[in-house]
Amino acid sequence: MATTLVSLEDYLKLSSKPNREYVHGVLKERSMPDWDHAAWQSALVQWFGLYEKDWGIRVFPELRVRVEIGQFRIPDVAIVSRLAPRERYLTNPPLAVFEILSADDSMSGLFEKLEAYDAMGIPAIWVIDPRKALYSRYAAGKLVETSVFELPGTNFSAPMSDIAALVE
Repeated sequence: MATTLVSLEDYLKLSSKPNREYVHGVLKERSMPDWDHAAWQSALVQWFGLYEKDWGIRVFPELRVRVEIGQFRIPDVAIVSRLAPRERYLTNPPLAVFEILSADDSMSGLFEKLEAYDAMGIPAIWVIDPRKALYSRYAAGKLVETSVFELPGTNFSAPMSDIAALVE
């Protein structure tokens, strides 16, 4: 099957739902979110939203991130410094991104996305598997299970169980 290439200008004008990612001219379908996915996305936005002013952050669901020229990804949730410039889409690395697994996510697609985040220099890359209640941080090409959210370069940490409590 032939792939139709889309110009960057046309991609940035798209308003399709669900949002699609853009990788060097190719539109990438995102997994369809389900109840567990949506509940976790809501919980992350609510929990980090409580601390936006105190911690100098902003929390965004599904904000486009230009991880490199010609490649846009859409993390489920992004945490951005309040000092970061306001942009139509992010071109500077967010402080953290979260990917919440849906039942139809592929590991190869997930790792492709995580590698792109890492290459951009995002310090905290998280993957949440809501069906297995697993929380992992991506580092050095691997997913490492952990139960505490930490933001590298800061003293900030929080038990993932605090966020999970908003899902139940």
